Amino acid sequence: MNPADSPTIKALRGFLLIVLLIGIVGTGAELLLQEHFEDFWQWVPLILMGLSLIVLGWRVVDRGRVSLRVFQGTMLLFVVSGFVGMWMHYQGNVEFEREMYPTMKGFELFWESLKGATPALAPGTMIQLGLLGLAFTYRHPALSNKKTNTDGEP
Repeated sequence: MNPADSPTIKALRGFLLIVLLIGIVGTGAELLLQEHFEDFWQWVPLILMGLSLIVLGWRVVDRGRVSLRVFQGTMLLFVVSGFVGMWMHYQGNVEFEREMYPTMKGFELFWESLKGATPALAPGTMIQLGLLGLAFTYRHPALSNKKTNTDGEP
């Protein structure tokens, strides 16, 4: 038996998927409650979360290699959007701090910008969710070159 097909690995994949779904739905709800849709960039995480739910629905219907690769691509976009979001939140806080305290610079500006009104590290949740989704796909049987049972998930 291929180790990736073991009952333990299948159970772990199922657990990762459940945690991922809870994270996507919970974070999406939080962003909607925070009215995180003032401009295009604020829509990006919401769009990615919706897309990921559609792709996961596709995985339920088709557990083949293509749907898993599209899911991996979506999770990579989560990671990229998390880094971009952290940069944008931080830059917004830097601009605010410079307007409020024009002489502030160096470590003090950095520190105050991290603690600013826009949570600079909050987009890290997208990174975490993306990595969780990628962990779900790690050595997934559907990615194997061999003809195997692709039902490596619950």
